[in-house]
Amino acid sequence: MFQPYELFVGLRYTRAKRRNHFISFISLISILGIALGVTALITVTSVMNGFEEEMTTRIVGASSHATVTGADAPLVDWQPLAEATRRNPEVIGAAPYAEGQAMLAMGARSTGALIRGVLPEVEGEVSELEDRLERGPPLAEALRPREFGVVLGADLAAYLGAVVGDKVMLITPKASVTPLGFTPRVKRFLVTGVFRFGMFQFDRNLAVVHADDAAALFGLGKGGFTGLRLKLADTARAPIVSRELRDTLGFDWFVSDWTRQNANYFAAVKMEKTMMFIILSMIVAVAAFNIVSTLVMLVQDKQGDIAILRTQGASPSSVLGIFIVQGTLIGVLGTAAGLLGGIALASNIDVVVPFVERFTGPVLNPEVYYIDEMPSDLRWPDVTKVGLMSFVLALLATIYPAWRASRTDPAAALAYE
Repeated sequence: MFQPYELFVGLRYTRAKRRNHFISFISLISILGIALGVTALITVTSVMNGFEEEMTTRIVGASSHATVTGADAPLVDWQPLAEATRRNPEVIGAAPYAEGQAMLAMGARSTGALIRGVLPEVEGEVSELEDRLERGPPLAEALRPREFGVVLGADLAAYLGAVVGDKVMLITPKASVTPLGFTPRVKRFLVTGVFRFGMFQFDRNLAVVHADDAAALFGLGKGGFTGLRLKLADTARAPIVSRELRDTLGFDWFVSDWTRQNANYFAAVKMEKTMMFIILSMIVAVAAFNIVSTLVMLVQDKQGDIAILRTQGASPSSVLGIFIVQGTLIGVLGTAAGLLGGIALASNIDVVVPFVERFTGPVLNPEVYYIDEMPSDLRWPDVTKVGLMSFVLALLATIYPAWRASRTDPAAALAYE
């Protein structure tokens, strides 16, 4: 089978036992460096993808894809508005809500919380609350109008020390006028259930009551709501659908979506992904620089061989090709090993992290990262991008040493042979 002699000689140099073992050691370090960088880059990229995907799923599961609120007054008759939003084919669910900030207290402990009033019979259209109940009866039984039941987030209940059947004090900033002056509204609520979304932001700060109870607490009037929550067929199109609804409903209504409500968070995640990619790419670049030093020393070691090839008729471009083959082979081996290692590690992160946590303790603090498990989402376009970047860096690193080899003067190289 025909084989270009540049490829044959380049592979022969790579397989041959070198007199200078230091060069072989540096070559091995270059391969390991590229492999380590590619493995780290694929793993971290997959974890960041998984983190973003997991957070998105939990955010839209606990909150809503989009909300519609009035400009300056509570929403009283919500059904016509819901029908108007459903005319958009991408709106698949609508439910009213009443929301406000309050303080929950039990015994010596108290904490601020977001109080959300819902209608249990339609809440399932826009959220996963029913499926996330850990303790207590179904939502329709747990939250009955004017019975003042409350369903707490798991971490919020744990902080207060509350279990199903306990009573908690709910204090709202909406003041009542009494002969003694202005006093906050205080009402005892019976804990009827506990939910867990697996996201600290909601499990620690959210309490759910019946919409009628919330309207009374926050002074929204009988049958009053803060607005309407919507569920969309495709969460990624939430900004587009929100603009369409804004144009349809007019300026009397304010439409927001989950990307705007969490814009700062997702902007921070995007910036972090970009910076992590750049920083970890430097590991691959440093390993590629090792290829430069390896080939420079190899060219110096093979001066006599290069001169003999030149005297036998090899052109400078042929010598250039021989050393490019060697450097490229180092890059290919390192990239291939890194891709295999990165794919294996990213695919088994759910096994690796618990093993590491046996020695280090929990890796993720849910109070900081909102979730308590390490997700991973391996995406083949990312793997391809990392592999191509590593290969191109290794190829670029071979150009200068190979060019120096092609410039070797045969007479000067053989003068002392």
